[in-house]
Amino acid sequence: MNPACAAGLRCPVCHGPLAVFGRALRCPKNHSFDLAKEGYVNLLPIQKRHAAQPGDGKAMVAARRAFLQAGYYDPFRRALAELCLDLAPENARIVDAGCGEGSYDETVLAAFAGAGRAVQLIGFDLAKPAVRLAAKLVPQALFAVGGSFCAPVADGWADVLLNVFSPFAAAEFARMLRPGGVLIYAVPTPRHLYGLKEILYDRPYENPDQNTDYPGFVRLPDRERTVTAALTLDAAAAQQLFMMTPYCYNTPAAGAARLAAQQTLGTEIGFRFLVYRREPGA
Repeated sequence: MNPACAAGLRCPVCHGPLAVFGRALRCPKNHSFDLAKEGYVNLLPIQKRHAAQPGDGKAMVAARRAFLQAGYYDPFRRALAELCLDLAPENARIVDAGCGEGSYDETVLAAFAGAGRAVQLIGFDLAKPAVRLAAKLVPQALFAVGGSFCAPVADGWADVLLNVFSPFAAAEFARMLRPGGVLIYAVPTPRHLYGLKEILYDRPYENPDQNTDYPGFVRLPDRERTVTAALTLDAAAAQQLFMMTPYCYNTPAAGAARLAAQQTLGTEIGFRFLVYRREPGA
């Protein structure tokens, strides 16, 4: 856990600043939050916990960790890190909204270290199992259990905000970013995972081509990047891919059985990294 990043967090009760006191974070009103042994902190307000275990479950988190660490999405991880290096100022402050198990943040921080550039990173996610893994993987960052619509980050702290396939909370993103700060929003290309969907569904469909404008942000199409590739996966990796996506929740039993019977899976993959700048006064 990076103590310097603690100044970028805010109390989920009173929204005051947090500081490190021993093995806890505390605000001026003495609201206190214990640091877990892995170094993360739970800042999800009780009233925002709409389930006993919010966010992705342990099986989904484990599948995502195994798949990403095997390198299948490395082109996306590298592209995100390159964009961060290109768009971030010196001594950058980065927030990852919906950080998952930390693999993207691992690549981003390694890129800054390789370039000899200072950076602070805060990541948060609803899923405690994911945050626990992220804190162990990337101890130089600071991770918290929290949600995008009740984000535990101080106003205007971030120079760059990352959102990889997570819910889009425009008002909170604008609040966390400094004026002129940059949002990098990763969305799937139309053909992302189409080969997987051809097996799962009788009528596979393309993803919508997202070109959305958001209040408080100016889109920067000249800074965007699209990264595509093709994967051939063995049966185990195909199951990890299936388990880490929302498809595992809404696929008919027959489709899941067809995938389980496959010895290999070939599929297109593609990310679009949309870039937005926060408007002053937003």
